[in-house]
Amino acid sequence: MPVFRYKAVNGAGATVQGEFDALQESAVVEWLRESALMPLKIELAKGGGSGAAGAAAAGAAPRSRGSLFSRKRVTQQQLLNLTRELATLLRAGLPLDRALEILINLSTEPAPRALMQQIRDDVRGGASLSQALEKSGGVFTRFYINIVRAGEAGGALAAVMARLSEFMERAKELRETVRSALMYPALLLFVAVSSIMLLLIKVVPQFEPIFAQSGKALPLPTQIVIGAGRFATQYWWMILVGIIVIGYWWRWQMVRKTSRFKWDGRFLKLPIFGDLINKIETARFSRTLSTLLGNGVSLLGALSIVRETMNNTVLAGALDSVIVKLREGRGLSQPLRETGVYPQLAIQLIMVGEETGRLEEMLGRVADIYDNESQRAVKRMLGILEPVLILIMAALIAMVILSILLGIFSINDLADLS
Repeated sequence: MPVFRYKAVNGAGATVQGEFDALQESAVVEWLRESALMPLKIELAKGGGSGAAGAAAAGAAPRSRGSLFSRKRVTQQQLLNLTRELATLLRAGLPLDRALEILINLSTEPAPRALMQQIRDDVRGGASLSQALEKSGGVFTRFYINIVRAGEAGGALAAVMARLSEFMERAKELRETVRSALMYPALLLFVAVSSIMLLLIKVVPQFEPIFAQSGKALPLPTQIVIGAGRFATQYWWMILVGIIVIGYWWRWQMVRKTSRFKWDGRFLKLPIFGDLINKIETARFSRTLSTLLGNGVSLLGALSIVRETMNNTVLAGALDSVIVKLREGRGLSQPLRETGVYPQLAIQLIMVGEETGRLEEMLGRVADIYDNESQRAVKRMLGILEPVLILIMAALIAMVILSILLGIFSINDLADLS
């Protein structure tokens, strides 16, 4: 029978951890609740040993020993885990100070542990949670802090943290969908480049002495391939330097506001990638705005926060004019339409939300629609990109091989004539 390792909180707020034999995770959750324990984390035990059926002794999670490879920054996954666990503890009725103390004890990594200690100390010093988050050195975004501040103002911090963890989970799923979808094309591209470099550096130079002994002029394609092989063999370091220079130049382009704006505009005009970027950004815009409005943030304030969460500067910059016109009382949908960069379907649904007084709900639906559209667009893109990359790779390798064969045939023809 599988063994599950769990961490939970009892009625006194103490941390309880141990192992339990069960067929599935839901059985562990049910047993913990029957035992008056609030589950925090349940995972399959790696060792597979038999667990205790009774409650384990209370205690803190072991400290991370720290190693050469230990993380020094709080990752997005760690931040999501902290948010989810804090929401669970607050909904269980624990005070904020006690909940933060439990999170510190549960943390096994040094970075999130130090972060929670700093937040706990600020809260104990009289600061609110949102004020403590602002002092964390940029770990938490403005969106995150404003959501927490709205929850504090409305007296519903536990519910707000639960919504925030759900939002972060959806954002993570979307990122992982895009990232995993691009891994296979990236692998194909790497294989193509590696194969061509291997041919130029290892295979082509072996034919060069044969062509040199013939003393005859080679066909132009063969000369180009021989020259490329000679350059790759003798000046391979220049290729590496060129790649590094291009990488730094690209980073510099993305840091400068003017060049970043131009590149983002070009990306949006690409046939397939542009449509995908637009859908992903529209989903992010709608989801973030819906979450902010649902937690009591004003529309004007929410739009200024949403602007900072978007990656494409063209779509983010378009919100500046929307904010100005919103202050003039023109609503949200019509100014969005006038920007000319947001999808018409999203604008129509937002207009319906404004007319019916259900803007938050309609923004959530827009986010769901474009999340699904993004996933379908990724699949369509892969359906086109993968065979194109394979054909390009095959064509380039075939060109190198045919160029060598063309040179060999020309030498044989000259030998026959002589």
